[in-house]
Amino acid sequence: MSKPLVFFLAAFAIFTAPLAAAEKPNLIFILADDLGYGDVGCFGQEKIKTPRIDAMAEKGLKLTDFYAGAPVCAPSRSVLMTGQDTGHTWVRGNAGGSDRSAQTLRTADITVAEKLKEAGYDTALIGKWGLGEIGSVGHPNRQGFDYFYGYLNQRHAHNFYPKFLVRDETIVPLKNTESPEWVSIREGQGKSDDGAGFATPDGKVEYSHDLIADEALQWIDDKGKQDDPFFLYLALTVPHANNEAGRALGNGQEVPDYGIYADKDWPDPDKGQAAMISRMDKDVGRILDKLDELEISDNTLVIFTSDNGHHKEGGNNPEFFDANGPLKGMKRDLTEGGIRVPTVAYWPGTVKAGTESNHASGFMDWMATACELAGVEAPENLQSISFVPTLKGDTAAQKKPEFLYWEFYERGSKQAVRFGDWKAIRRPMFTGEIELFDLSKDLGEENNLAASHPDKVAQAKAMMEKAHVDNPNWKVRK
Repeated sequence: MSKPLVFFLAAFAIFTAPLAAAEKPNLIFILADDLGYGDVGCFGQEKIKTPRIDAMAEKGLKLTDFYAGAPVCAPSRSVLMTGQDTGHTWVRGNAGGSDRSAQTLRTADITVAEKLKEAGYDTALIGKWGLGEIGSVGHPNRQGFDYFYGYLNQRHAHNFYPKFLVRDETIVPLKNTESPEWVSIREGQGKSDDGAGFATPDGKVEYSHDLIADEALQWIDDKGKQDDPFFLYLALTVPHANNEAGRALGNGQEVPDYGIYADKDWPDPDKGQAAMISRMDKDVGRILDKLDELEISDNTLVIFTSDNGHHKEGGNNPEFFDANGPLKGMKRDLTEGGIRVPTVAYWPGTVKAGTESNHASGFMDWMATACELAGVEAPENLQSISFVPTLKGDTAAQKKPEFLYWEFYERGSKQAVRFGDWKAIRRPMFTGEIELFDLSKDLGEENNLAASHPDKVAQAKAMMEKAHVDNPNWKVRK
């Protein structure tokens, strides 16, 4: 090769490398925990104030038909990370403490963070993981994340005033003091200390959500001043209940104060639920403000959503808040209220302000979407379709899924599939009768049309059989 040609190629690489990096947007995926479809103002909430998320929707895109990966947290997060639905992804349920391997991602599992690392991204998970403990192959640092801070164990994540959090694989002690009442309960149940529980009233010093939000802001501040693109998976723990406090004390909606709801004539768990959501809203706003401060808003896609439908595990009353809006069901249901989640995409200059899309998509599609934006090939054999055309307003170019699929092993098991405007649910999984609903006319899934549309029932059954691949850890209990 001639010297002039070598010089030209070297110069070309120098001048094009920064441009290539600049063309890759930063990615921030904010995941609330147990936030219902109707829990924020832009999706119909009237009692709880969420001005920053509402403004985010006004300046961005509402995805009205966006679905979580599952109706509970661990499998939903597995779908988000792997781009595989619950008929294929490795983690298909909350395994509990008896067999953590069933809830641990494997070395063979390729995560969106690993693909973004290939594309030159700095990556961080801040918040709740639930897919691998310290020392396991499922730990975030072994699944593509350069940096981790928060909770590895989902039971530990119930506790908003824990004794410790984790940074990478190091325990970070906190100033909170565990309640002797909880110690007695735990010992009486013969359970090991996994960090779950609750603190004494005067031992509530460091609120984990605040620590997580501050950590995320600091990480964005550091990475936003550098040249490489970044991916932040911010997995918040609000407004999930502290289940242990809820059972023992009657109020699992732990929050430092009730804020603007303190003087409301509401039960304390409802004040806590509202205050948790408004506190989260404030921190979403702080993140958007930080992007503006760093002058990187126009090159950063922010997705805000929830891991599944709303809950009532903290003593709160979801009916009071109309937490699922027009939908039926809640967490652990495969009706729309358990899996359809409030979702906003924000990307000034790329996502058109004040727009809305009913394109049916979900957590499984984040892999293909992130890979397209980063300029890398997504793994093969996924149930993942990029929704980049929808983000850019190009509805004609948006590929539609043949169907979306879920399976769930608790409460007798169930399956669901959405194809076009049709939704089918089978309970129990594999053997039960199939119910059929037309979501275009019956969003609340009240009118079972199975008897009058046997062709659609047969189509749904075939899709369910096509979607399920056996997994040795997940079997229907007889």
